[in-house]
Amino acid sequence: MPPPLLHPFLYLASQSPRRQQLLAQIGVRFEPLLPGADEDAEALEATRAGESPADYVQRVTRAKLAAARARLQRRGGQPAPVLCADTTVALGRRILGKPADAAEARAMLQALAGRTHRVHTAVAVHDGRRTHAALSTSHVRVAPLAATDIEAYIAGGEPFGKAGAYGIQGAFAAFVTHIAGSHSGIMGLPLAETATLLRAARVQPFTR
Repeated sequence: MPPPLLHPFLYLASQSPRRQQLLAQIGVRFEPLLPGADEDAEALEATRAGESPADYVQRVTRAKLAAARARLQRRGGQPAPVLCADTTVALGRRILGKPADAAEARAMLQALAGRTHRVHTAVAVHDGRRTHAALSTSHVRVAPLAATDIEAYIAGGEPFGKAGAYGIQGAFAAFVTHIAGSHSGIMGLPLAETATLLRAARVQPFTR
């Protein structure tokens, strides 16, 4: 029996420009599959008491994938694999999500300063028959931060919309002294794990 045909593209159910950039970096064709105005995407990221950060990020990713597949079915889109991912920053069992305002961003950055934290990114791809999933965990050491460093970083607007109130691909990289794990995973899409999932899902790489 011949192997299944390769899929020429996938749907990316994420608004993150960094995930788009990373998929393009490894030569994958994708189409956005974003929530509509009638969907409460933020509700899927609600935490549960007693849930570990790793369990949390994997549950949220599965929920986002289910919502994206239902969205595709409602819209009658061309069948293709769907990819979802979610990232969270963790200090011990404490989950640091996206800051709601400057005060929350300040508190998160103060908590991260001079310490090592974990970044969990879960990825899931549904190929039309089954789900392929992976979890990437990285350890990130942040230098001690002066109050002026934190205020300047917040003033630049970079902390907002990012788990843990920072983006390693931006100005915050100047404060990161050590990484053990996946740089792309900290950005929001671990490329080694993602490439493995896409091969399992029979997604055709784009040849330039």
